[in-house]
Amino acid sequence: QVQLVEFGGGLVQPGGSLRLSCVASGSISSSNPMGWYRQTPGKQRELVAAITPGGRTNSADSVKGRFTISRNGAKNTVLLQMTSLKPADTAVYYCTLVAPWGHEYWGRGTQVIVSS
Repeated sequence: QVQLVEFGGGLVQPGGSLRLSCVASGSISSSNPMGWYRQTPGKQRELVAAITPGGRTNSADSVKGRFTISRNGAKNTVLLQMTSLKPADTAVYYCTLVAPWGHEYWGRGTQVIVSS
């Protein structure tokens, strides 16, 4: 089994910063693509950013220049550094890992609220 745990969600004021982290553990290698999605009620889940084991990254247009995805030490540990946060960034953020056999594993999610 594979388990993903997110940390770092919370309440932040517009223009502020927040860093999310995700740690994957279990029966999985340390070389897997990982990423972050977010979802709000009534809206489709949106890919925020993704990173390959080799460090290649991609991010949604809505967060480019503000959010940065990276690996912190272990291959199955990823960070999402969020800056210049907007109310529109309010969502539940989910960490995901894609296994070699194609299965996508998900964390429980962490709530990010951007409000004054």
